[in-house]
Amino acid sequence: MNPNTQNFQNPQNPQNSPNTQNIQNTQNIQNTPNSQSNQSSQSSQSSSPLTFLPQHGHYRHLRVYKVTEIIYDITYYFTQHYLQKGDRTVDQMVQAARSGKQNIAEGNQAAATSSETEIKLTNVAKASLEELLDDYEDYLRVRDMQQWSNLHPRYDKMRQYARSQQIITDYGQTIRRMNDEEIANLCITLIHQASFMLHKLLITMQNRFVTEGGIKERMFQSRINYRNNLKNQNPQNPQIIQNNQTIQNSQNPQNPQNPLKR
Repeated sequence: MNPNTQNFQNPQNPQNSPNTQNIQNTQNIQNTPNSQSNQSSQSSQSSSPLTFLPQHGHYRHLRVYKVTEIIYDITYYFTQHYLQKGDRTVDQMVQAARSGKQNIAEGNQAAATSSETEIKLTNVAKASLEELLDDYEDYLRVRDMQQWSNLHPRYDKMRQYARSQQIITDYGQTIRRMNDEEIANLCITLIHQASFMLHKLLITMQNRFVTEGGIKERMFQSRINYRNNLKNQNPQNPQIIQNNQTIQNSQNPQNPQNPLKR
């Protein structure tokens, strides 16, 4: 039996995030009013019609980002130890691994103002990983090495290790005990898992856009809500009545009172 079999251990149970208590404490602080005026202010802010920028979690908390970061680090190690200097494949593999990681980060940060950019960059990340997958498969094939299938005796343990929390902390030490065939197969497994997670993420983005719309729709609706709130607070204000009439006219090009119509 290959002594490296022990590298692929069963996944450990994930620990509770240390940020959970901090988040709960923050929520408790926010929910604790200092005075009656603060309660009113917080209530109005929570239902504010001006809120149109969606709130997203940070990309570093995404499992798929953590996996692509591991893929990049392993790929860099792999190219430095098993490919010759000056080989164009080195730069291509490293750049493909980097693109898979960086486009997830950039897409996540662009999501607040552009659903289209978020979707495009996430798909670029997926495409870059597919390119890297081909490079690893080519490496094994041209060197007559085995690409492990589900029939390989070590396949299941390697797959479990790739899905575990353990790999996030000890992959740097693990790959130093592995040969090039083992590292390539580990990276192939990680790429398959990352591609699947990105596919699911793209479906989620698609559904969110269909149900919530894009930034322009949310901005326009927030503006309408704001004016409606003003009207409800003081319906006799002539300036509010005039502004509401202007908005209605701009939405109806057939209205002869439309001031934008020539």
